[in-house]
Amino acid sequence: MLERLNQAMEYIERHLDQRIEVTELARIAVTSEYHFRRLFSALAGVPLSEYIRRRRLTVAGAEVLAGAETLLDVAVRYGYGSGEAFARAFRAVHGVGPGEARRTGAALRAQPRLSFRLIVEGSGSMRYRIVEKDAFHLVGRRARVPLVHEGMNPAIVEFVKSVDKETVRRIEALSDQEPQGIVNASDNLAGSRAEGTELDYWYAVATGAAPDDLDVLAVPAGVWAVFESSGPFPQTLQYLWRDVFTLWFPSNPYRSRPGPEISRTRLSDDGSQADAELWIPVERVTG
Repeated sequence: MLERLNQAMEYIERHLDQRIEVTELARIAVTSEYHFRRLFSALAGVPLSEYIRRRRLTVAGAEVLAGAETLLDVAVRYGYGSGEAFARAFRAVHGVGPGEARRTGAALRAQPRLSFRLIVEGSGSMRYRIVEKDAFHLVGRRARVPLVHEGMNPAIVEFVKSVDKETVRRIEALSDQEPQGIVNASDNLAGSRAEGTELDYWYAVATGAAPDDLDVLAVPAGVWAVFESSGPFPQTLQYLWRDVFTLWFPSNPYRSRPGPEISRTRLSDDGSQADAELWIPVERVTG
């Protein structure tokens, strides 16, 4: 998988002055467009579209300083319809306009070319199982919140506090299948996983019921990879999610598929430790 990702990175480099289709990158990596976007952002720490933009403007910056072509020629080559649009994008990345950079020889910022390799750290193993699950509902309360990679998410904390105790009891009583009890789920996340990206957060249970007076998400039947970990909260769950995408997916014959990502967390009495379970919708890679 990592070799195929690096082939996709090579394709990007050869086509920085052309339109780059994510479908072609996914074809090279032998995976779905959905999984490619998510895997890339998890591994690279930056959305695919942002990486391509930065690489284009890095190469364009070198050509601006070289002075062999007009600024408009450079702008058009890298996909900008006008000098003004190019100047805005150039300044956003480099902190200086292309004209000034050429006149003064200003120092520019560079986005290094990415390549991926597997680094084995420690001797721990990931506990996981593969589950085939019938269609079910997530039933509870939903809110639109920004993504936070590390530490507590203030928007989620405030949202959960806003759910009254009677509603919590009603939701919990509907739980009738795995994952048992109240869970947290993320769905409808934009293609990137950049900090601040908005997503639907669910405080809900997995159930066959679909009451009219609660928020309901219908989840189709499919295969799930279920991961388990224990340790400090909330780092344990956040690091588990990171390791799933950066370590497990690249070395296993599965890819993520559209659907909610569900976590079940049980805290210690003082709230400092957690037993975490993460459910990721997956499909087996064929061929």
